[in-house]
Amino acid sequence: MVSSSHEAMHRIFQEYPGLFSRVSEVLGVTIGPPASATVMPTDLTENRPLERRVDTLLRIDMEDGQSYLLAIEAQGKKDPDKPVSWMYYLSYLQAKYKLPPMLLVVCQDRATAEWAARPFTAGHPQSPVLTLHPLVAGPHNMPVIKDVAEARKDLALATLATITHADNPDVDAILKTLSAALRDVPETIANPIVELTAQGLGNRPAAQQWRNLVAVDLSFYKSPLSEEIRDEGRAEGRAESLAYAILEVFERRGIDIPDEVRERIIRCDDPQPMYPWFSRAFTAVAAADIFTEG
Repeated sequence: MVSSSHEAMHRIFQEYPGLFSRVSEVLGVTIGPPASATVMPTDLTENRPLERRVDTLLRIDMEDGQSYLLAIEAQGKKDPDKPVSWMYYLSYLQAKYKLPPMLLVVCQDRATAEWAARPFTAGHPQSPVLTLHPLVAGPHNMPVIKDVAEARKDLALATLATITHADNPDVDAILKTLSAALRDVPETIANPIVELTAQGLGNRPAAQQWRNLVAVDLSFYKSPLSEEIRDEGRAEGRAESLAYAILEVFERRGIDIPDEVRERIIRCDDPQPMYPWFSRAFTAVAAADIFTEG
Protein backbone atom coordinates (compact mmCIF):
# COMPACT_ATOMS: atom_id res chain seq x y z
CA MET A 1 0.00 0.00 0.00
CA VAL A 2 1.39 3.39 -1.00
CA SER A 3 1.85 5.67 2.02
CA SER A 4 1.10 9.37 2.17
CA SER A 5 4.79 10.19 2.72
CA HIS A 6 5.65 8.19 -0.41
CA GLU A 7 3.16 10.27 -2.41
CA ALA A 8 4.45 13.59 -1.08
CA MET A 9 8.10 12.84 -1.88
CA HIS A 10 7.41 12.68 -5.61
CA ARG A 11 4.17 14.70 -5.99
CA ILE A 12 5.93 17.85 -4.78
CA PHE A 13 7.78 17.90 -8.11
CA GLN A 14 4.46 17.93 -9.94
CA GLU A 15 3.43 20.96 -7.90
CA TYR A 16 6.81 22.68 -8.26
CA PRO A 17 8.63 21.37 -11.39
CA GLY A 18 11.36 23.99 -11.04
CA LEU A 19 12.32 22.40 -7.72
CA PHE A 20 14.49 19.81 -9.49
CA SER A 21 16.85 22.54 -10.69
CA ARG A 22 17.55 23.58 -7.08
CA VAL A 23 17.73 19.99 -5.83
CA SER A 24 20.25 19.15 -8.56
CA GLU A 25 22.50 21.95 -7.28
CA VAL A 26 22.36 20.42 -3.79
CA LEU A 27 23.33 17.07 -5.33
CA GLY A 28 26.28 18.55 -7.22
CA VAL A 29 24.76 18.50 -10.71
CA THR A 30 24.00 21.70 -12.59
CA ILE A 31 20.58 21.47 -14.27
CA GLY A 32 19.19 24.87 -15.24
CA PRO A 33 15.66 26.08 -14.48
CA PRO A 34 12.94 24.85 -16.86
CA ALA A 35 11.08 27.04 -19.30
CA SER A 36 8.09 24.73 -18.88
CA ALA A 37 7.23 21.30 -17.51
CA THR A 38 4.57 18.80 -18.51
CA VAL A 39 3.28 15.98 -16.32
CA MET A 40 3.58 12.80 -18.39
CA PRO A 41 1.71 9.47 -18.08
CA THR A 42 3.37 7.32 -15.44
CA ASP A 43 2.24 4.02 -16.97
CA LEU A 44 5.25 2.33 -18.59
CA THR A 45 3.44 -0.95 -19.23
CA GLU A 46 3.99 -2.72 -22.53
CA ASN A 47 1.39 -4.83 -24.31
CA ARG A 48 1.95 -7.78 -22.05
CA PRO A 49 0.67 -8.68 -18.57
CA LEU A 50 3.54 -6.95 -16.74
CA GLU A 51 2.64 -3.59 -15.25
CA ARG A 52 5.36 -1.04 -14.54
CA ARG A 53 4.68 2.46 -13.25
CA VAL A 54 7.05 5.23 -12.28
CA ASP A 55 5.93 7.44 -9.38
CA THR A 56 6.12 10.80 -11.20
CA LEU A 57 7.24 11.56 -14.74
CA LEU A 58 7.82 15.10 -16.06
CA ARG A 59 8.87 16.40 -19.43
CA ILE A 60 11.17 19.35 -18.82
CA ASP A 61 11.63 21.90 -21.62
CA MET A 62 14.55 24.30 -21.30
CA GLU A 63 14.92 27.89 -22.52
CA ASP A 64 17.56 26.80 -25.06
CA GLY A 65 15.08 24.44 -26.73
CA GLN A 66 16.48 21.23 -25.24
CA SER A 67 14.18 18.80 -23.42
CA TYR A 68 14.56 15.82 -21.11
CA LEU A 69 12.40 13.45 -19.07
CA LEU A 70 12.59 13.45 -15.28
CA ALA A 71 11.44 10.30 -13.46
CA ILE A 72 11.01 10.71 -9.68
CA GLU A 73 10.82 7.66 -7.44
CA ALA A 74 10.03 7.78 -3.71
CA GLN A 75 11.89 4.92 -2.03
CA GLY A 76 10.99 3.92 1.51
CA LYS A 77 13.37 0.99 1.97
CA LYS A 78 16.05 -1.04 0.24
CA ASP A 79 14.63 -3.21 -2.52
CA PRO A 80 17.05 -5.42 -4.51
CA ASP A 81 14.56 -5.60 -7.39
CA LYS A 82 14.27 -1.82 -7.82
CA PRO A 83 17.52 -1.08 -9.69
CA VAL A 84 16.51 -3.44 -12.49
CA SER A 85 13.10 -1.77 -12.67
CA TRP A 86 14.75 1.66 -12.81
CA MET A 87 16.99 0.52 -15.66
CA TYR A 88 13.91 -0.70 -17.49
CA TYR A 89 12.10 2.59 -16.92
CA LEU A 90 14.95 4.67 -18.31
CA SER A 91 15.54 2.44 -21.33
CA TYR A 92 11.83 2.35 -22.11
CA LEU A 93 11.50 6.14 -21.79
CA GLN A 94 14.49 6.72 -24.06
CA ALA A 95 13.05 4.35 -26.66
CA LYS A 96 9.48 5.66 -26.48
CA TYR A 97 10.00 9.43 -26.29
CA LYS A 98 13.45 9.77 -27.89
CA LEU A 99 14.42 12.13 -25.07
CA PRO A 100 17.24 11.70 -22.53
CA PRO A 101 15.81 10.50 -19.20
CA MET A 102 17.02 11.34 -15.69
CA LEU A 103 16.17 9.53 -12.46
CA LEU A 104 15.79 11.19 -9.05
CA VAL A 105 15.23 8.93 -6.02
CA VAL A 106 13.88 10.61 -2.86
CA CYS A 107 14.38 8.87 0.51
CA GLN A 108 13.63 9.59 4.15
CA ASP A 109 16.27 7.43 5.82
CA ARG A 110 20.01 7.58 5.35
CA ALA A 111 20.62 3.85 4.85
CA THR A 112 18.13 3.65 1.98
CA ALA A 113 19.48 6.86 0.42
CA GLU A 114 23.08 5.62 0.50
CA TRP A 115 21.98 2.27 -0.96
CA ALA A 116 20.07 3.98 -3.77
CA ALA A 117 23.04 6.25 -4.57
CA ARG A 118 25.35 3.33 -5.36
CA PRO A 119 25.99 2.55 -9.02
CA PHE A 120 24.09 -0.55 -10.14
CA THR A 121 25.30 -2.68 -13.02
CA ALA A 122 23.56 -5.14 -15.34
CA GLY A 123 25.31 -7.85 -17.27
CA HIS A 124 28.22 -10.15 -16.60
CA PRO A 125 30.36 -9.00 -13.63
CA GLN A 126 33.47 -8.95 -15.85
CA SER A 127 31.78 -6.94 -18.58
CA PRO A 128 28.65 -5.06 -17.42
CA VAL A 129 26.55 -3.68 -20.26
CA LEU A 130 24.60 -1.08 -18.26
CA THR A 131 25.47 1.03 -15.22
CA LEU A 132 22.82 3.01 -13.36
CA HIS A 133 23.79 6.23 -11.54
CA PRO A 134 20.60 7.73 -10.04
CA LEU A 135 20.51 11.11 -8.37
CA VAL A 136 19.42 10.64 -4.76
CA ALA A 137 17.95 13.20 -2.37
CA GLY A 138 17.72 12.21 1.27
CA PRO A 139 18.72 13.08 4.83
CA HIS A 140 22.37 12.46 3.96
CA ASN A 141 22.59 15.41 1.54
CA MET A 142 19.48 17.62 1.79
CA PRO A 143 19.97 20.82 3.83
CA VAL A 144 18.72 21.06 7.40
CA ILE A 145 16.97 24.42 7.24
CA LYS A 146 16.53 26.19 10.59
CA ASP A 147 16.81 29.76 9.32
CA VAL A 148 13.49 31.40 8.41
CA ALA A 149 15.04 33.70 5.81
CA GLU A 150 16.69 30.74 4.10
CA ALA A 151 13.41 28.82 4.05
CA ARG A 152 11.56 31.80 2.56
CA LYS A 153 14.06 32.03 -0.31
CA ASP A 154 12.83 28.69 -1.66
CA LEU A 155 9.71 27.31 0.02
CA ALA A 156 9.49 24.28 -2.28
CA LEU A 157 13.06 23.20 -1.47
CA ALA A 158 12.45 23.86 2.24
CA THR A 159 9.36 21.64 2.08
CA LEU A 160 11.20 18.76 0.41
CA ALA A 161 14.08 19.13 2.87
CA THR A 162 11.60 19.00 5.76
CA ILE A 163 10.02 15.82 4.40
CA THR A 164 13.38 14.09 3.92
CA HIS A 165 14.37 15.02 7.49
CA ALA A 166 11.14 13.70 9.04
CA ASP A 167 13.15 11.50 11.43
CA ASN A 168 15.79 14.11 12.25
CA PRO A 169 16.24 14.64 16.03
CA ASP A 170 15.86 18.39 15.39
CA VAL A 171 12.67 18.02 13.35
CA ASP A 172 10.79 20.25 15.83
CA ALA A 173 13.08 23.19 14.99
CA ILE A 174 12.85 22.38 11.27
CA LEU A 175 9.04 22.38 11.39
CA LYS A 176 8.92 25.64 13.35
CA THR A 177 11.18 27.25 10.76
CA LEU A 178 8.94 26.20 7.88
CA SER A 179 5.84 27.30 9.78
CA ALA A 180 7.36 30.71 10.48
CA ALA A 181 8.43 31.05 6.84
CA LEU A 182 4.82 30.56 5.73
CA ARG A 183 3.42 33.39 7.85
CA ASP A 184 1.84 36.12 5.73
CA VAL A 185 2.28 33.98 2.60
CA PRO A 186 -0.83 33.95 0.37
CA GLU A 187 -3.09 30.95 0.96
CA THR A 188 -2.68 29.78 -2.62
CA ILE A 189 1.02 29.28 -1.90
CA ALA A 190 0.87 28.23 1.76
CA ASN A 191 -1.97 25.69 1.59
CA PRO A 192 -0.30 23.22 -0.82
CA ILE A 193 2.89 23.35 1.24
CA VAL A 194 0.98 22.77 4.48
CA GLU A 195 -0.76 19.75 2.97
CA LEU A 196 2.35 18.30 1.30
CA THR A 197 4.31 18.59 4.54
CA ALA A 198 1.56 16.84 6.51
CA GLN A 199 1.38 14.12 3.87
CA GLY A 200 5.14 13.71 3.73
CA LEU A 201 5.49 13.29 7.50
CA GLY A 202 3.05 10.36 7.35
CA ASN A 203 2.29 8.77 10.72
CA ARG A 204 5.50 9.88 12.41
CA PRO A 205 5.37 11.83 15.70
CA ALA A 206 6.49 14.89 13.72
CA ALA A 207 3.16 14.81 11.87
CA GLN A 208 1.28 15.73 15.06
CA GLN A 209 3.81 18.47 15.79
CA TRP A 210 3.09 19.92 12.36
CA ARG A 211 -0.66 19.71 12.89
CA ASN A 212 -0.28 21.57 16.16
CA LEU A 213 1.81 24.29 14.53
CA VAL A 214 -0.77 24.67 11.77
CA ALA A 215 -3.56 24.89 14.33
CA VAL A 216 -1.70 27.62 16.24
CA ASP A 217 -0.85 29.91 13.35
CA LEU A 218 -3.90 31.93 12.31
CA SER A 219 -2.43 32.44 8.83
CA PHE A 220 -3.41 28.82 8.17
CA TYR A 221 -6.94 29.32 9.47
CA LYS A 222 -8.62 28.36 6.19
CA SER A 223 -6.20 25.68 5.06
CA PRO A 224 -7.69 22.21 4.46
CA LEU A 225 -5.51 20.76 7.20
CA SER A 226 -6.78 23.29 9.74
CA GLU A 227 -10.36 22.47 8.73
CA GLU A 228 -9.59 18.79 9.23
CA ILE A 229 -8.18 19.46 12.69
CA ARG A 230 -11.28 21.43 13.71
CA ASP A 231 -13.65 18.83 12.27
CA GLU A 232 -12.14 15.82 14.00
CA GLY A 233 -14.47 16.32 16.93
CA ARG A 234 -12.32 14.59 19.51
CA ALA A 235 -12.21 16.55 22.76
CA GLU A 236 -8.92 15.00 23.79
CA GLY A 237 -7.28 15.90 20.50
CA ARG A 238 -8.59 19.47 20.63
CA ALA A 239 -7.41 19.88 24.22
CA GLU A 240 -3.93 18.61 23.34
CA SER A 241 -3.67 20.98 20.37
CA LEU A 242 -4.90 23.91 22.43
CA ALA A 243 -2.43 23.16 25.22
CA TYR A 244 0.43 23.13 22.70
CA ALA A 245 -0.93 26.32 21.14
CA ILE A 246 -1.10 28.19 24.44
CA LEU A 247 2.42 27.18 25.43
CA GLU A 248 3.68 28.08 21.94
CA VAL A 249 2.17 31.59 22.21
CA PHE A 250 3.88 32.11 25.57
CA GLU A 251 7.22 30.93 24.18
CA ARG A 252 6.97 33.24 21.16
CA ARG A 253 6.10 36.17 23.45
CA GLY A 254 8.91 35.36 25.88
CA ILE A 255 6.50 34.82 28.79
CA ASP A 256 7.88 32.68 31.63
CA ILE A 257 5.73 29.58 32.30
CA PRO A 258 5.82 28.38 35.94
CA ASP A 259 5.68 24.60 36.39
CA GLU A 260 2.25 24.70 38.03
CA VAL A 261 0.78 26.72 35.15
CA ARG A 262 2.33 24.42 32.54
CA GLU A 263 1.00 21.38 34.43
CA ARG A 264 -2.54 22.80 34.61
CA ILE A 265 -2.57 23.57 30.88
CA ILE A 266 -1.19 20.18 29.84
CA ARG A 267 -3.42 18.14 32.18
CA CYS A 268 -6.65 19.85 31.12
CA ASP A 269 -8.65 17.49 28.89
CA ASP A 270 -11.68 19.75 28.34
CA PRO A 271 -11.27 22.14 25.41
CA GLN A 272 -14.11 24.45 26.48
CA PRO A 273 -12.23 26.44 29.16
CA MET A 274 -9.09 26.34 27.02
CA TYR A 275 -10.50 28.48 24.20
CA PRO A 276 -10.57 31.63 26.39
CA TRP A 277 -7.18 30.64 27.83
CA PHE A 278 -5.79 30.64 24.29
CA SER A 279 -7.32 34.07 23.55
CA ARG A 280 -5.92 35.57 26.75
CA ALA A 281 -2.45 34.12 26.07
CA PHE A 282 -1.87 36.81 23.44
CA THR A 283 -2.26 39.67 25.94
CA ALA A 284 -1.50 38.12 29.36
CA VAL A 285 1.28 39.82 31.31
CA ALA A 286 1.95 36.66 33.33
CA ALA A 287 1.17 33.08 32.33
CA ALA A 288 -1.27 32.56 35.21
CA ASP A 289 -3.38 35.49 33.99
CA ILE A 290 -5.05 33.30 31.37
CA PHE A 291 -7.06 31.57 34.11
CA THR A 292 -8.72 34.85 35.20
CA GLU A 293 -11.48 36.42 33.11
CA GLY A 294 -10.91 40.08 32.30
